[in-house]
Amino acid sequence: MLTRRKFLHSTAATGLTLAASGLAAPAIAQGAKIKLGYVSPQSGPLAGFAESDAYNIAAFLATEAGANFDVVIKDSQSNPNRAAEVAKELIVDDEVDMILVSSTPETTNPVTTTCEAEGIPVISTVAPWQPWFIGQQGNPGDPATWTPFNFGFHFFWGLEDVIAVFLNMWNQLETNKTIGGLFPNDADGNAWGDPNVGVGPGFSAAGYTLTDPGRYQNLSDDFSAQINAFKAANAQIVTGVVIPPDFTTFWNQAKQQGFAPKAATVAKALLFPQSVETLGEAGHNLSSEVWWTNTHPFASSLNGKSAGDLAADFTAQTGRPWTQPIGFVHALFEMAANTMGRVDDVTDAEAVAAAIAATDLDTIVGKIAFNGAGLPPFAAANVCKTPLVGGQWRRGADGAFSLVVVDNQTAPAVPTGGVMEALA
Repeated sequence: MLTRRKFLHSTAATGLTLAASGLAAPAIAQGAKIKLGYVSPQSGPLAGFAESDAYNIAAFLATEAGANFDVVIKDSQSNPNRAAEVAKELIVDDEVDMILVSSTPETTNPVTTTCEAEGIPVISTVAPWQPWFIGQQGNPGDPATWTPFNFGFHFFWGLEDVIAVFLNMWNQLETNKTIGGLFPNDADGNAWGDPNVGVGPGFSAAGYTLTDPGRYQNLSDDFSAQINAFKAANAQIVTGVVIPPDFTTFWNQAKQQGFAPKAATVAKALLFPQSVETLGEAGHNLSSEVWWTNTHPFASSLNGKSAGDLAADFTAQTGRPWTQPIGFVHALFEMAANTMGRVDDVTDAEAVAAAIAATDLDTIVGKIAFNGAGLPPFAAANVCKTPLVGGQWRRGADGAFSLVVVDNQTAPAVPTGGVMEALA
């Protein structure tokens, strides 16, 4: 397939012929900066994921390596269609050399799909690898048809990891092992709730029973059907993958309708301090997966800062508490600098993709290497897994919340700060 990038690259190589015919030819000026595109949900219901973007990008550009780059920033507006549109803008209008994309399949997938079609290298993160890889296949239900990507690469954890982490936390409590599942009708919800490859079979194998009332639409204002189903099943645990405003609605309605589980361990919605702060006392001991904290034992390849240093600097610069995406967005720019430092021609998309595939880099989120470790063969070339642990939000006497790691069996290098506690 002749992509736009391949056409531009080939015409650049024949610039003399084009110039002689009176046609303009693209050229890379000596010492010109490398142009990166960056896409994330900076507005809309997923905006919490992008809270650290401005800080991270400014910090990257201030490093010695970052001085060689320009970054063109685009907002997906938490909308998959918009994500695809801005990816195309970055490729066609801005002529970027590489795209970085972060935060939930609603943004990562359409951007990666667009880059793959256009032959532009793209590095993605902050979405479980199954919704990212399988969700972009032509037939997600038929593994025999799944094919690897040529230009798309992704680093994060997978559903197998979140299953293990959630079970490790719940096993610390006395429950009836009955779970209520909240799975929306979006890429994450359909992947997590899939009866064959979602979280249900993993929970069942460990002796837990999952009640799944079916898909609901994001930004719902009534969760009575789900709450009634959970009450009927006597579910003592709630889980799911829920956008922040929907969990606030669900949890407030659960309290009003007398549903009081012993654990609520919910992905996506409970990643950010502002999400639990809106719940006040009702946020105490809510739990979720934890992919990065200020106590993770890793350091940046860009500036040598530890996870603790990075988190503290973010708070000093912004006056806000650290959040988990800080580390992963930082790591995206570590990847960009490292990759482009290993290619002779940053406009050669195939060479850049090959350099990404050959990455072996210690980053602020751990080692990134596309060596297939812990992955099935079909995803080995495009995915790198990162560590995952489990945590709970604890409300202090001053009303402020802190995230405490309560289980690290899947990543012992990450220190714990307490044990799992039941909801009051």
